[in-house]
Amino acid sequence: MEIKQYMSSLGLKARAAGREISRTESGKKNLALLKIAEAIDADQDMLIAENTKDLEAGKQNGLDAASLDRLALTPARIQAMIEGLKQVAALPDPVGEITDLSYRPSGIQVGQMRVPLGVIGIIYESRPNVTVDAAALCLKSGNACILRGGSEALHSNQAVAACIAKGLAAAGLPVEAVQCVATADREAVGELITMDRYVDVIVPRGGKSLIERISRDATIPVIKHLDGICHVYIDDKADIEKAVRIAVNAKTHRYGVCNAMETLLVAEGIAAKVLPILAAEYGEKGVELRGCLRTCSLIPTCKRATEEDWRTEYLAPILSIRIVDGLDQAIEHISQYSSGHTEAIVTEDYTLARRFLREVDSSSVMVNASTRFADGFEYGLGAEIGISTDKLHARGPVGLKGLTSLKYIVLGDGHIRQ
Repeated sequence: MEIKQYMSSLGLKARAAGREISRTESGKKNLALLKIAEAIDADQDMLIAENTKDLEAGKQNGLDAASLDRLALTPARIQAMIEGLKQVAALPDPVGEITDLSYRPSGIQVGQMRVPLGVIGIIYESRPNVTVDAAALCLKSGNACILRGGSEALHSNQAVAACIAKGLAAAGLPVEAVQCVATADREAVGELITMDRYVDVIVPRGGKSLIERISRDATIPVIKHLDGICHVYIDDKADIEKAVRIAVNAKTHRYGVCNAMETLLVAEGIAAKVLPILAAEYGEKGVELRGCLRTCSLIPTCKRATEEDWRTEYLAPILSIRIVDGLDQAIEHISQYSSGHTEAIVTEDYTLARRFLREVDSSSVMVNASTRFADGFEYGLGAEIGISTDKLHARGPVGLKGLTSLKYIVLGDGHIRQ
């Protein structure tokens, strides 16, 4: 079967399954999630055997150690998948929720109801656990999904998909509600992102090149973020102990994540006090520092930053530092160089904190907290499908509500317009 025909068949089946899932009661969706968890638990040996095939192929194809680590399914990671399914099952179901219901002068009641998006196409790389996370969130939010994982994880993803199908069947739901593309042919991605007849939204998860391609070529709305160039601004009214703790955590807790700090901005009035302390902390952790001229004068080991450094998402133990005159210049820098992901201010000045929250235009803006909190689980959303820096529909961590939309509902009792 040619790719176009194959993908169309997936879309047709997903659209039909989506209609059924959209009207499925919460208890039955939760049962399906728990049955999927049982199937994964029962088939752990099979999952590891199939994952081993992908790992061996990856080594032969020259995948680096980090890529192989992301690809690996260990017993601990399988258990985390099972726990994740249980957590999503325990979350409140957003579908059908009615808000802002009010009477109009005509006597009708007008409100909004939360509804599923329909069919979601998800394109991702490496991590087989994403197959479970994506399926769980889509099912709980009443959506069908078509999943296209990376070719390097084909055996693993198909094995996980088989467990999902078992769980859906055991709960009496259509197995076509979650379909995993069974070909490594890249043409399948091109088809998926242009099947607007069947697919309502695309969610890409992966490297910048993948997301740029999807954003450029898709004829379907895309929920995505390209970069995580996140900033922490230490104001001259900051508590130094808090500032050090937050700035160290935001950079060094994990390096290869989108909510790690990449640029530290420091007010001139506090720079001489806080930067030497931070330089020592970063030095112990092996972080390379690149700074402006004023920063280099305070930190002898700091390299001179270039214009490109302010625009770079390092995803590595490298940090750019700039000393700014104050809040206005910090906000100006963020406005010019931020990717719109996450920014934080450290200050004890309530008025300045309020200004920062109001004027910084990113999907998450924080006061006296590490940027590493920009995460669906930490926000109480449970698992997340990704983070959106778009301004329409979903913004920030995308959990269950982000996979739904709103429609207006009107309640009347024979009312007619006069």
